[in-house]
Amino acid sequence: MTTKKTNGFTLIELMIVVAVIAILAAIAMPAYQDYVERARRADAKAGILSLQLAQEKWRANNPAYTSTLSDLTSDTLSPDDYYTLSIVSAGSASYAIKAVPNGTPQSNDSDCQQFTLNQNGEHAGDDGDFLTSGDNDNPECWSK
Repeated sequence: MTTKKTNGFTLIELMIVVAVIAILAAIAMPAYQDYVERARRADAKAGILSLQLAQEKWRANNPAYTSTLSDLTSDTLSPDDYYTLSIVSAGSASYAIKAVPNGTPQSNDSDCQQFTLNQNGEHAGDDGDFLTSGDNDNPECWSK
């Protein structure tokens, strides 16, 4: 009698492979999501720096910085639309610009809920207090 040799994988072997893939995915997904959140922070910084440049251009032609965002741009969102931009305060010698997540997945970024920058390039932490150049209560938010 001849025995027929079967080719392929058994169900147990396939289930082991599926389990290994599931474990690897469970480990990799949180790290990837954290990386994406950190990468999207650049969108907030780009929007703020663009408004900072527009404020300085505005101030060169006017007696004070503007507190009206529409004087500087028609768009209230950052370049990739992950953050909403606003002018927190403005006067003849100072201004502050803020970016907050606009309800996109970026609002899950609990480390950096807001970015605020003033005319001196000083930035505020999530508590809104401006920091001097040497201080930084959220370095992961403003790292270069």
